[in-house]
Amino acid sequence: MRLADLPTPCLVLDRAILERNIATMANGLARHGVPLRPHMKTAKSIDVARLATAGQQGGITVSTLAEAEYFAGHGISDILYAVGITPQKLDQVAKLNSVGAAVIVLTDDLDTAGAIAAHRQPPRALIEIDTGEGRGGIAPDDGLLLEIAVRLGPYLAGVMTHAGHSYAGRSPDDMARIAEAERAGVVHAAERLRAAGHAATIVSMGSSPTAMHARRLDGVTEVRAGVYMFGDLFQAEIGTHGVDAIALTVLTSVIGRRPGRLLVDAGGLALSKDRSTADAPRDYGFGLVLDRAGARSHGDAVVRRAYQEHGVVEADPAHPLDLPVGAKLRIAPNHTCMTAAAHDRYFVVEGGDEVVAIWQRANGW
Repeated sequence: MRLADLPTPCLVLDRAILERNIATMANGLARHGVPLRPHMKTAKSIDVARLATAGQQGGITVSTLAEAEYFAGHGISDILYAVGITPQKLDQVAKLNSVGAAVIVLTDDLDTAGAIAAHRQPPRALIEIDTGEGRGGIAPDDGLLLEIAVRLGPYLAGVMTHAGHSYAGRSPDDMARIAEAERAGVVHAAERLRAAGHAATIVSMGSSPTAMHARRLDGVTEVRAGVYMFGDLFQAEIGTHGVDAIALTVLTSVIGRRPGRLLVDAGGLALSKDRSTADAPRDYGFGLVLDRAGARSHGDAVVRRAYQEHGVVEADPAHPLDLPVGAKLRIAPNHTCMTAAAHDRYFVVEGGDEVVAIWQRANGW
């Protein structure tokens, strides 16, 4: 089977690029001697997870309990569910842990900490620390930290933070500065817990940009990162990797032609409507247009508009788009996590046109 034979739109995953990206991250963290707990929220695939965890000491990170159940069913037991837990979900966690999983949960809430400790089968829990993102978590110096620790009691396993605000950085120095604030904040929280007599064996931080650009990771026990595996245009714009490191693209077919533009069958559902590069140095619309082989034969052509099932490709004036209806193109995405979300499988290639494997994804919550 070749790309020309595939139904569109669909996901194309280049295994050669994927493996290179995984090796780059592993080598980057090896210099710090800190293990990687890869985040599987983007890939949602056991085949990708096996590549990402090869040679790693730790487990994986997930963002849904559906992912936790999927990966546990494929033999991965050490799983961090890195979204604040609700008491209603504790039974589902307990069910997974009763059959061999070791799901760790996350909270920044005093009442939820009490519910965790009171459950008939309490899981280990991390306290979420806010080191600048302003999403979930409490400040490293917040008095609530010790109160939550008391509520969790013996089920407290440590602390976790995520520097999602690293996406606002635009240079290696920006990323290094944010990474240091992330590191210092979560380590300080762990030190406060230990000084008060509480356990903090896990000190977890990470995002792909800060994992790549951190200059020191003293006091951190694990790093979480995920988007680095597939890459995307936004990560390329902020310096996490180059455009040539984007392993995931959307295969699409031309369904209409007009002067200076094409209509394709990949719209907002297939590509997502994430416009993250609108705030980056270079705006790629809804995605960069590549030829069927994944090369930039069409210059700077981009998907300028995205409807539900239609995409409007705007040609680069220096590279006219003279393609017939039915011709296939590939679109490099702005945000690979969101782009992959509506698809149920990957058509895997290895730098060429031949589909060498089909890997399933686990979607839903």
